[in-house]
Amino acid sequence: MPSPYRAIFDAPGTRAFSLAGFFGRLPLAMMGIGIVTMISQLTGRYGLAGALSATVALSAAVIGPQISRLVDRHGQRRVLRPATLVALAAVAGLLVAAELELADWTLFVFAAGVGCVPSLGSMVRSRWVWVYQTDPRKLHTAYSFESVVDEICFIFGPIVSIGLSTAWFPEAGPLLAGLFLATGVFWLTAQHRTEPVPHPREHHTGGSALKSPGLQVLVLTFVATGTIFGAIDVVTVAFAEAEGHKAAASLVLAVYALGSCLAGVVFGLLHLKGSASRRWLLGVCAMAVSMIPLQLVGNLPFLAVALFVAGLSIAPTMVTTMALVEQHVPRAKLTEGMTWTSTGLAVGIALGSSASGWVIDAAGADAGYAVPAVAGAVAVAVAFLGYRRLSRPAPQRGEADEHAAHGGYDRAADERQGRAADPAPDPVA
Repeated sequence: MPSPYRAIFDAPGTRAFSLAGFFGRLPLAMMGIGIVTMISQLTGRYGLAGALSATVALSAAVIGPQISRLVDRHGQRRVLRPATLVALAAVAGLLVAAELELADWTLFVFAAGVGCVPSLGSMVRSRWVWVYQTDPRKLHTAYSFESVVDEICFIFGPIVSIGLSTAWFPEAGPLLAGLFLATGVFWLTAQHRTEPVPHPREHHTGGSALKSPGLQVLVLTFVATGTIFGAIDVVTVAFAEAEGHKAAASLVLAVYALGSCLAGVVFGLLHLKGSASRRWLLGVCAMAVSMIPLQLVGNLPFLAVALFVAGLSIAPTMVTTMALVEQHVPRAKLTEGMTWTSTGLAVGIALGSSASGWVIDAAGADAGYAVPAVAGAVAVAVAFLGYRRLSRPAPQRGEADEHAAHGGYDRAADERQGRAADPAPDPVA
């Protein structure tokens, strides 16, 4: 691992919370595609499969920011564990209902409950901010590292989920995703040393973080971006099945994530200057343009190459987005602000999964790739219309940041105190 990446793990506890976050985020890559594979295996109905995946995403979009708002106020441990137990119960109910071939409405009820899954990516990134809030260079590298972790999840998650559901039994992918979720959340919340100190209610003046004009632009653009991701997942599974190699869909999607992963590694090594908003706009445009070759795919190898190229623009855009969220959202609401971007993606994934499922049922897998192309064009339009909002200096953060500056993570003090700050031994750090 290059030295800038080694350096971010100098602070105690960073290895442990990042690894816990990896396990906790695997379900993000496994659950939706696992549900699509499971339902299509059991019923052959891609419309129903896409709609259920969309229900999970929409439910997470509604519930996720509320969970993160509670985390900002009460802390990760007190909020994440109960929310995760609700999500796990819903996953179990969904698998049983699918196996017993219960009425469709029962599947949708349980799918909505799965949306209680917390945004582990936001939780881990807020810990990085807590640790390196006074070191922008290390924070940029940490954001890049976490984007790489996201893509590693999307490389291996679909492979495992689709592979188990097709080779073992249909419910295997979502089942394993639930186990990973439990492992990641309970391990992460057992680590107290790097958990950001919650901000009491009086530091949450001004309402939701979404009132920030800059955050509104990011979220709306991410709705269109999420539509790209959701559509590509569903259409690729259907396209691979039409080609007679359904299990190969996991490998093709892994290549898509691999492109983003490699780009994220390189991006984290760069010491970039200039406007973050301009870099973000270029990234959104690149993602949209990369959807054009998908309209010409005729076989799986060509599709894999096209998706690899398309993936190169994802991680740099995501990293820049997190930096912009930090610039435009008060620190007392940072976890909520980061989760709103995930919510935008979730809404988009829901739209993309559902729309592409219906297009596939009506016109075939080849026609499904028109959905991400249209979504890319919408993302560019929203990004250009909102660019000025992102370019304007963010308002002063006031008391919330004063609180963070005087009560934030003190690495030197932590090292002096040793493990007294966390009675449980940290076997990884």
